Amino acid sequence: MATLTVWKFSDAEAAERATQTLASLQSQGLITVQDEAIVTWPEGRKKPKTIQEHNMVGAGALGGGFWGLLFGLIFFVPLIGAAVGAAIGAMSGSMVDVGINDDFIAQVRREVTPGSSALFVLSSNAVEDRVAEAFKDYSGAKLIYTNLSKDQEANLREAFFESTPA
Repeated sequence: MATLTVWKFSDAEAAERATQTLASLQSQGLITVQDEAIVTWPEGRKKPKTIQEHNMVGAGALGGGFWGLLFGLIFFVPLIGAAVGAAIGAMSGSMVDVGINDDFIAQVRREVTPGSSALFVLSSNAVEDRVAEAFKDYSGAKLIYTNLSKDQEANLREAFFESTPA
């Protein structure tokens, strides 16, 4: 079963540094990272910067379509106005089928604000206490997550999996 995990940091650059911790955890066999993306939101900016980790080309990588839709629903729908927002908001219903509901989106929207950053990770086989321990030294680190059922994970992969050319 996959887990979509969001680590929120009170520092706008911490999520980028946390990718090194995540890579170390994976090399130790403490987590299997299938895909990841970063949000950085420096103070004074109207919107965050989103970065998909393009080195994720394994069997689990979802690709930009998933991250673009998720980040659009979380961060950009509130900025684009009611008419367009309603149309895009209707698409959020499809995210429920992949285990990402309105409560999750609203919680991330409340937590990840100017001056903060977040590391979004699709993973499996995590040794949770060891992973949590690795992130405890980051300033203001807070865990937000949602577990995906096998059906939701299958729906997610079917909808957003991007294969790489051979």
